[in-house]
Amino acid sequence: MSTECQIVDVLADTGSMYWQRWCERNERDLALLSAEQIAQSQRVFSLSDFIAESCINNTDLLNDIWQSGLLSQVSRTAHVEAHLCELLTACDSEPTLLRTIRKFRRFHMCIIAWRELLQFAQLTESLTHTSHLADCLIEGALDWLYQLQCTEQGTPVNPEGVQQQLVILAMGKLGGGELNFSSDIDLIFTYPEAGETVGAGRTVTNQKFFLRLGQRLIAALHQVTADGFAYRVDMRLRPFGDSGPLVMSFNAFEEYYQNQGRDWERYAMVKARALGGNAETRVELEKMLRPFIYRRYVDFSAIDALRNMKAMIKADVRRKGLKDNIKLGSGGIREVEFVAQTFQLIRGGREPVLQIKSLLATLKVLQSLGEISAESYTVLTESYCYLRQVENILQQINDTQTQTLPQSALDRSRLISVLGYPDWDSFYVHVYQVMAAIHREFSQVIGGDDEDNEESQPALDLWHLELSTDEVVTLLAEYGLTQQDAQTFAHDLNHFKSDYARKTVGPRGRQTIEKLLPKLLFSILKADDPVALLPRIIALLLKILNRTAYLELLVENDLALTQLLRLCGASPMVAKQLSSHPILLDELLVPSHLYHPTPLHEYRSELRQFMLRIPEEDQEQQLEALRQFKQTQLLRIAAADIAGELALMKVSDHLTWLAEAVIDNVVNLAWQQLEEKHGIPHNVVETGKKGFAVVAYGKLGGIELGYGSDLDLVFIHNCETAGMTNGAKVIDSRQFYLRLAQRIIHIFSTRTSTGILYEVDMRLRPSGNSGVLACPVSRFLDYQSNEAWTWEHQSLVRTRIVYGDKLIQKRFNEVKRSILAKPRDTAELQKQVVEMRLKMRNHLLNANADQFDIKQSEGGITDIEFMMQYIVLNHAAQIPKLQLWPDNVRIISRCVAEGLMTEELGASLTSSYCQMRDEIHRLNLLGKKGIVANSEFTAQRKVVTDYWQQLFAL
Repeated sequence: MSTECQIVDVLADTGSMYWQRWCERNERDLALLSAEQIAQSQRVFSLSDFIAESCINNTDLLNDIWQSGLLSQVSRTAHVEAHLCELLTACDSEPTLLRTIRKFRRFHMCIIAWRELLQFAQLTESLTHTSHLADCLIEGALDWLYQLQCTEQGTPVNPEGVQQQLVILAMGKLGGGELNFSSDIDLIFTYPEAGETVGAGRTVTNQKFFLRLGQRLIAALHQVTADGFAYRVDMRLRPFGDSGPLVMSFNAFEEYYQNQGRDWERYAMVKARALGGNAETRVELEKMLRPFIYRRYVDFSAIDALRNMKAMIKADVRRKGLKDNIKLGSGGIREVEFVAQTFQLIRGGREPVLQIKSLLATLKVLQSLGEISAESYTVLTESYCYLRQVENILQQINDTQTQTLPQSALDRSRLISVLGYPDWDSFYVHVYQVMAAIHREFSQVIGGDDEDNEESQPALDLWHLELSTDEVVTLLAEYGLTQQDAQTFAHDLNHFKSDYARKTVGPRGRQTIEKLLPKLLFSILKADDPVALLPRIIALLLKILNRTAYLELLVENDLALTQLLRLCGASPMVAKQLSSHPILLDELLVPSHLYHPTPLHEYRSELRQFMLRIPEEDQEQQLEALRQFKQTQLLRIAAADIAGELALMKVSDHLTWLAEAVIDNVVNLAWQQLEEKHGIPHNVVETGKKGFAVVAYGKLGGIELGYGSDLDLVFIHNCETAGMTNGAKVIDSRQFYLRLAQRIIHIFSTRTSTGILYEVDMRLRPSGNSGVLACPVSRFLDYQSNEAWTWEHQSLVRTRIVYGDKLIQKRFNEVKRSILAKPRDTAELQKQVVEMRLKMRNHLLNANADQFDIKQSEGGITDIEFMMQYIVLNHAAQIPKLQLWPDNVRIISRCVAEGLMTEELGASLTSSYCQMRDEIHRLNLLGKKGIVANSEFTAQRKVVTDYWQQLFAL
């Protein structure tokens, strides 16, 4: 049997089956139909499930269609308007309105499909009637609901009392008057002016009135009832998308498109056509949007924008596995639309004749203007109409929104039967010839697929498409992400998309973001841990969305982008630093500086040079500049550390010297400010020296500063006698030093836009929090000699002067030596050191039984520190050289040199100490606490605990 015979048989069987079902339900109406009408009905039933099921399930529908005479009429628009107006006038409730709309739409859609499937109608007729029907139903429902709501809430007016009405922008093919048979309708709601309702008991704002009206209209069209639905309503093209308000005033509308409108929105607005309202407001709205859509100059940037949208569509096709899609595939309907709208966006501002909605009319104008050749016009027009006819037939089969060629034998038979092909293969070859011809024209205007980067396509998908969780999981599996990691990645990205949509970002910024994000996501997906890296980068992006220069830096400079991802991937601390201080992004441009921190001896001079650019009288800028310098230098140190350019001890050296340079500048700055107001203390007048010193304790004192370490400081001075300052506002000299200390702390701790400078801890000063902020050296000596606890003498081991003239440094060192070298009872010292260590552990230990707190657990770093402090306090009287250095490594080295421990033990302790410090340091870079599994550092801990047992004979 030939293929043609098989097609006829399949369709005949289908038509007979449906006709049998109709007859069973409508036997009494059969006699009303002629033999010709029955044959035609069976034929159309065989071609369309939609028409067959509609007639079978809705009594009288088939007879109504035949009796209306509309099947033979080419022009039916006037009938549609008049008939719908009559039916809506009779509606007395919203449920009745919904039923009327749905039945009316079904009746006329059956006629449209009937005429086209039986080839009574040309494509243009179907497109015109389908679009007109939608217009009438939308505006008819809107008018009916508006009147109802005015009776309930009053009539909305502006402040001058002028009545306000909802204006609807019909987008896409509806806007162009070329709606396909089974299409969503893309709408945007707006109204002219703010105000309130009048004429009802309770007034509401116009915004609330039109919000409720919009919700009712969507329900009237979209809601599925026993009668089905009228149209699927899509509101996602409105400003801010799903997260935006459902309805906006003209002013808010205009502000959005002027300041935040994106390229794809320009593309969408080309077809925007106003419905509802009145003629004046419709014209006003379209006039208001025109400058956004059409540039005054020839706008070649539109090509890039449309090329990007084409990439998005291609990604969507690939993601959904769409095959044989005549709309979105290569050479599909969308490519014809792109060709037309590219010219409209490029030249529409200079050629008002191009500011039209219809695609077919646009192609005609383009030929007349010489933008496309007569041959191109013929290819594009005929190919477009052919594919739109195929699309309509596909959708008329079952009133479904599809553009994919069918897989079932029945639907294939239906399609080729209507189009007049003998078999599927001949049709299939022809349709792809048509699409190839379209794609050639598209490539000449937009550019071909050779520019597409398949490797980076998943990143484009992630940014441009609204993917479901399952789709993201599938896509990210290509990068080795587990389902859980992929879900986390998708959650973080979607959260950013939502935040970004709500941000007020100018057109230039949005354009840059649209370039940056796919590029950024592509690089993140190739990183070692994309799930950890993404939120770090998002935090930064949210800070710089309104700082286009930084966005452009990352778009235009691949090296800077690479450095950013490398640093943020290696360290959450660095990522947080960059997001807190985006000015540091400038450092990414010069890797030679970034990975080579300032030499140790140059920090002070570098800071002095940096501060010279700030006027002395601008104290606020001085505070900001100090913080910027510190953050810049900290980034360079961290970058060199991450790159392996600095060993652990060198990192601490750099952090320590940086802190000392800042302290030096802060003290001088504070002194200068006080001197201008009060003059200088009397002892300074006598000696020519400031007589002030900053004593560093803890990590700063031990030259072991880490990232984020506090500065443990004590301030001392040598003003031992009464006297006054010599300035315009005289104060007591000791009061001067107290205010100097307060000013120093203020400079360190004041929070500016760049954060604080350093956390300063002053609790180690004499008498702790109850003591004065700056005390004379004599008081310091007296306190240490007579009042200090043993733990305070332990802390003194790790002290040194980081600021101060030689005279006061000498006095402090004498005090320190005298205190540390005091004879002590070994047993009592052991007891006090052990008790303090246990007390500290009980108070500060954060680890559970399965964990090891590298600092506080038994065998950790603090145990080593306590042992070294004990040795110094116990032996300094006999071995003064033990006091020479404040850091643990050199104290251990001195213990070996003085015979207090073996070389083997010294090496083991040093190695254990450095390894544990290195791990804490690494965890700090990762933003984690210094806690590891209990199985870690077992050998190192044994070295420490064994020596603890030996030292304290426990």
